[in-house]
Amino acid sequence: MGLCKRKDSQPEIKDPAAMGDGKVVLKKQINLFQGVAIIVGIIVGSGIFVSPVGILQNVRSVGMSFVLWVICGIYNALGAVCYAELGTMIPQGGGEYIYIRRAFGDIASFVCLWIDFVLICPVGIAAMGLMFSVYLLKPIYPDCDVPELPQRLLGGLITCLLIAVNCVNVKWATKVQVVITISKLVALATIIIIGFYFIAKGETESFQDSFADSDTSAGAIALSFYSGFWAYSGWSYLNFLVDEMVNPVRNLPLAIFISMTLVICVYLLANVAYLGVLSPLQMLSSPAVAVTFADQTLGPLKWVMPILIAISVSGTMNGTALSMSRLFFIGAGNGHLPQFVSMINYKRLTPMPSLLTILVLTLIFQNSGDIFYLIEMEGFGFASILVMTFASHVYLRYKEPDLPRPIKVPVALPAVLCVVSVAIVVLTFYQKPKESFLALGLVALGIVLYLVCGKWKTKPKSIQEKI
Repeated sequence: MGLCKRKDSQPEIKDPAAMGDGKVVLKKQINLFQGVAIIVGIIVGSGIFVSPVGILQNVRSVGMSFVLWVICGIYNALGAVCYAELGTMIPQGGGEYIYIRRAFGDIASFVCLWIDFVLICPVGIAAMGLMFSVYLLKPIYPDCDVPELPQRLLGGLITCLLIAVNCVNVKWATKVQVVITISKLVALATIIIIGFYFIAKGETESFQDSFADSDTSAGAIALSFYSGFWAYSGWSYLNFLVDEMVNPVRNLPLAIFISMTLVICVYLLANVAYLGVLSPLQMLSSPAVAVTFADQTLGPLKWVMPILIAISVSGTMNGTALSMSRLFFIGAGNGHLPQFVSMINYKRLTPMPSLLTILVLTLIFQNSGDIFYLIEMEGFGFASILVMTFASHVYLRYKEPDLPRPIKVPVALPAVLCVVSVAIVVLTFYQKPKESFLALGLVALGIVLYLVCGKWKTKPKSIQEKI
């Protein structure tokens, strides 16, 4: 018997046994604590170490930057609450792909899956792999930029290592995520403690006249929101792992609530701490605030901070691979991706073909070498999926009003979030037309592939065989 066995096309929630009714299924082994660790590990990546500069640069005042951090946190927390309703209402792995398919059918769900497949997952992991390399190698190249070749090689190496861990054992992957999450919270706790120590000593100049010269224009606020959007992104990924959660109806919403509350509090405290040590001008001139913070406070130990940031980024990479591999695995089971992606490794009980597909695509995108270009493309894809997800939330409320909903939010909430997400997508076209139209072209290519591969029933036999 081969090492991989195909999973049936309809994803179901199964008991912890690895075998059931002659099928290989994913085991339930993610508990509440591990769920919180996965979400926090994905969200707290490079954002809190870099995004404060982007927000402050746009709104031009400390006070408004704090307002934007709170608004972005509330937006993402409300989005997470909507996802909690969807995840407990439809307790199947696959996240928004499953919800959009339930509401709007195959073509809309395929577009969602395709965006994840070619934009969000591999592009995001590729960018984070390059970030990991830059931060880890920075102490070796303190006075110049990190050369591209070692940057790409190390980025590829950490990507291969994390994919290998996910292929071998889900418990190993979640344990790695727990360890990395604890490490990054320790790093942030260090920043917060040192920053508040300086504030207690009277270093409060950065907070005087905190709203002076604020830029409150719609464009500035929207651009700041985009930076915060990147910093908070990742809260939806646990919904992809519902099939592997112990008691998901209870643990999914709890994990979302706990992790989002923790992240918002930590982000606000970290921003206050930064400004207890650095002036707004120093922050604006810093490519990575945490590194500049360490230069000012840690003395001979300043080299530790880039390493801690690299560890933080690797946690986001690990959590993304863990979550997204399940999405592609389920989508392939529904015929929306090649059949081999729907297979499970028979010995390891992990979706190894899906993980290896992610690895190949990620290594291709890492050849770009432009981190911020990759981030902008990924942001467009994520905002587009949110539009479809919140729209499906509203539609399902009227299409299937009697569906059991352990958690139920006012229908106006996803409707408002849908409108906000549309505004983000439109703004992306205005501010970054090149990246946006390229991303839109990839989405259009996916629609063409769907029509050719899935809907063209009379295509010649030679084409069918190649597909």
